[in-house]
Amino acid sequence: MKLTNFRHGVGQNAYHFVWKPKYAKPVFAYKHLRISCENALKQIAKKHGFEIYELQVMPDHVHLFVEVPPTMSVSKALQLFKGGSAYKLFRWHLSLRRYKNFRKGFWSPGKFFRSVGNVTADVIQHYIAQSQGGWSTEQKSVSSFAN
Repeated sequence: MKLTNFRHGVGQNAYHFVWKPKYAKPVFAYKHLRISCENALKQIAKKHGFEIYELQVMPDHVHLFVEVPPTMSVSKALQLFKGGSAYKLFRWHLSLRRYKNFRKGFWSPGKFFRSVGNVTADVIQHYIAQSQGGWSTEQKSVSSFAN
């Protein structure tokens, strides 16, 4: 990952995002829904000028390592990914609306985000690519991500 030159600056604005469907339902255990979610997130990234470095859709949550344009806030980027992907998933899979858990929305209101300034980009990319389970809110040391 390289630094990006902007009109009046140089830098990187890369984040590790994690979010879940409502009630942490393992909806992405179904391959067709997982693929649809990945496609929706990639379309959103292309439309808004994000660069995805790593993406993993787990059965009950999503990991995304992405470069965000410097003119956009973290909350706006997450809003675009979560809102846009929910909209697309509901349009592509009409049956999702039949489940009572998803009648008032697809994603839980919670989220995790961290800039790559605390750890190297390679560590996050490796962690997402090798992720096998759920996540928790407890802090992990940099060395635990590398394993």
